[in-house]
Amino acid sequence: MEEKTLNALRWIVGILDQHQIPYRIGGGFAAHVYGSPRAVNDIDISLSGEYFPVIVPEVSGYVTAGPQHYLNEKWDCDTLSLDYHGQEIDITDIDTLRMSNKEKTEWFYMKDKYRSLGNLHVDIEGLEVSLIHPRDLVGYKQHLDGDHQLIDIEAVNQYLVSNGLSEKDA
Repeated sequence: MEEKTLNALRWIVGILDQHQIPYRIGGGFAAHVYGSPRAVNDIDISLSGEYFPVIVPEVSGYVTAGPQHYLNEKWDCDTLSLDYHGQEIDITDIDTLRMSNKEKTEWFYMKDKYRSLGNLHVDIEGLEVSLIHPRDLVGYKQHLDGDHQLIDIEAVNQYLVSNGLSEKDA
């Protein structure tokens, strides 16, 4: 993992921990931690939007967008985007986060569909971080398009099997 990514992770997790803000990291970052060979593009963090007023003063020098509502054919949510010394960090309000299915015919709230398994706490270079459960990660990545999603899904499925967390154990 690149040094800029680790530095950004230490910075944002430090802020979240300092304020005792519950969060979880998902997306390609979590997939990378679970074994995907793809490089990390950004750090995707979900938390309750009620914490945006606490976070914004701490990160104001790095805000590139938001907090604001974001809507496209795939996502409907409130977000806050940061650039910490070249590393993009996207913070999404889990309370408003809706995602369309792969066919883009139905919307669902992520917190309702992918929150039941909880989070995994993992050590990354001496820093304990909260990641989306790998089964939840596979579940939502199956609704996304692109070959990179297939690479992530394959790697995370291998992680599940290797760590005794395969779906048969659900």
